[in-house]
Amino acid sequence: MKRLLSREEIASGINRLAAEVQRDCGGKPLTVIGVLTGSIVLVADLLRRLEGPIEVGMVWASSYRGAATRPGRLDLRLDLLPDLTGRDVLLVDDIFDTGRTLEALVASLHEHGAASVRTLVLLRKPDRVEVDMNPDYVGFDIPDAFVVGYGLDHDGAWRNLPEICILDPTDADGSAGRPSAAQATDSIKSLPISPANAQPR
Repeated sequence: MKRLLSREEIASGINRLAAEVQRDCGGKPLTVIGVLTGSIVLVADLLRRLEGPIEVGMVWASSYRGAATRPGRLDLRLDLLPDLTGRDVLLVDDIFDTGRTLEALVASLHEHGAASVRTLVLLRKPDRVEVDMNPDYVGFDIPDAFVVGYGLDHDGAWRNLPEICILDPTDADGSAGRPSAAQATDSIKSLPISPANAQPR
């Protein structure tokens, strides 16, 4: 693996994102909706940095199957949502790839009565976007590579890595076994990456 973002870089990025959300939302009530399962670590860390009355809910979305590294059919489950009628919503996802998942979810949240929907992602792949929208808050722009760690997985594995790493193609196709998180972290090589500048819709 190659390290894309260290623990310190991720923490700094989340501090910045939380400050931007706090600046825009102030102390007004906010409903944070996380996209399962990749955003669970991000949501947990982000919540601890936000102030004011916050309600939390989750939705389930998936466009990957098994060991696939390219998205396929999008499946959504919205039965875990709280009542969004008249609520200001912050939709949180781990990565903005083609953008189709976030676009579909924003439309669904409005259909469920949300007064407003802002979107926040930790990672964005500018070269992969297929929709005419941008997240309101973006942590980092990254290259078009398959990444794991900090909640992101490959075939159910690697979510527990404390850093975000580019998965080697030999690992992605299953030809190499799965070392432990500690073993993987020990062998990671670092790559430079810079914070993104979000372009609000």
